[in-house]
Amino acid sequence: MRDLIIIGSGPGGLTAAIYAARADLKPLVIEGLQPGGQLTITTEVENFPGFPEGIQGPELMDRMRQQAMKFGSEHLFEVVTKVDFTGRPFAVWTGDTKHEARSVIVSTGASARWLGVEGEKRLQGRGVSACATCDGFFFRDMKVAVVGGGDSAVEEATFLTRFAREVVLVHRRDELRASAVMRERAARDPKISFLWDSVPVEILGDDVVTGMKVRNVKSGEVSTVALDGVFMAIGHAPNTEVFAGQLDLDDKGYLKTERMTRTNVPGVFACGDVVDTRYRQAITAAGWGCMAALDAQHWLAEQKG
Repeated sequence: MRDLIIIGSGPGGLTAAIYAARADLKPLVIEGLQPGGQLTITTEVENFPGFPEGIQGPELMDRMRQQAMKFGSEHLFEVVTKVDFTGRPFAVWTGDTKHEARSVIVSTGASARWLGVEGEKRLQGRGVSACATCDGFFFRDMKVAVVGGGDSAVEEATFLTRFAREVVLVHRRDELRASAVMRERAARDPKISFLWDSVPVEILGDDVVTGMKVRNVKSGEVSTVALDGVFMAIGHAPNTEVFAGQLDLDDKGYLKTERMTRTNVPGVFACGDVVDTRYRQAITAAGWGCMAALDAQHWLAEQKG
């Protein structure tokens, strides 16, 4: 029997682990499919306080993990397959193994969205990707496209210029949704070009990507762009499937909370991108993780008192 299980290991989960471990709760962190969360597929993080020169996303997450472990957190690199929050103690399964705890913090984050167009799923891993950091190296001196118009799309495109000879940003509007700094960065980069008012309708290729059909949303005209790779940067969906029927979700699948981190089940808390529909920043996730850990600590003390 544990005092606390933390499900997920992004900035929110690992910050919660640091605070919980320092409170001597000896948390078990079940890290999930992507240990360290989305920052492990991010290149340089320039806006996290304390790193004026920037820091690589994977390094930042590893530092957080080491800090939590220093204070006594335990980490399990497995995936939660089932939960039971209908009674106490709460039960969390990883495969056939059952873990029990008096309280739980959910910090499962969000996953990349896919377009669902013809050829996308078939060519995943063969030219179609949602992670430039993971796969950019394989596209040296090639032509690739990034689909999206926000900060993440520009960041992916900018990173890919390290390897690709040309990067085409494909966006359904006639201007980027990215922040001013990111828009200017993309506009200045000679390797980045833009395909405005366009949406992909099919990714072409037999064994590898050879191109993409795009439709102009204004004229309806469909054209083909020769490409060696396609990177999706169109947002994320919350990882809450395992909690359906156990915790209240909103219409987009995000966990509902009250008083910041409390779910509808007393003793179960949530933090980070699995809750956040607005900010979606590493620093806000970390702050939310701090709050979740403090709320769990106070709740546990009330139960024992």
